[in-house]
Amino acid sequence: MTPRIGVYPGTFDPVTLGHMDIIRRGAKLVDRLVIGVTTNPSKSPMFTIEERMATVRREVAGIGGDIEVVAFDSLLMDFAERQGAKVIVRGLRAVADFEYEYQMAGMNQQINPRVETVFLMADVALQPIASRLVKEIALYGGDIAKFVPESVRVEVVARVEKIGRKGS
Repeated sequence: MTPRIGVYPGTFDPVTLGHMDIIRRGAKLVDRLVIGVTTNPSKSPMFTIEERMATVRREVAGIGGDIEVVAFDSLLMDFAERQGAKVIVRGLRAVADFEYEYQMAGMNQQINPRVETVFLMADVALQPIASRLVKEIALYGGDIAKFVPESVRVEVVARVEKIGRKGS
């Protein structure tokens, strides 16, 4: 029997508790989950792709199951094809996410109809969390402990200290 392979793509800059929720739940839906770490040209990453991959690998280590973390810099559907994936896992936080993700899923289906997109609603308590907002809160000296794993909080705070806090 061919294993069901899924891809969960993102920038993970930084990985949040919301990401971890989707990873845990997505891993139950497939035999192998490939977490695709990429760089979005419209975003300014706080961490390098290597740092983000190392962080995601560390955070998923205790989840169990067949989870792999891979960098990619290509069309998502080309990456999914190279991984042998038949499923793209996407997390949804709000209606605004759905509108964007629905459009992307439609475009992706036009590019590669052999790969389906599966949407998972984020846990209600985690829905407001966004990496962009986590970074902004940290850059202004706010506490991000409720939004990221503790080891990620430590890394973000150290990076903010290195690059300098805003508003100070």
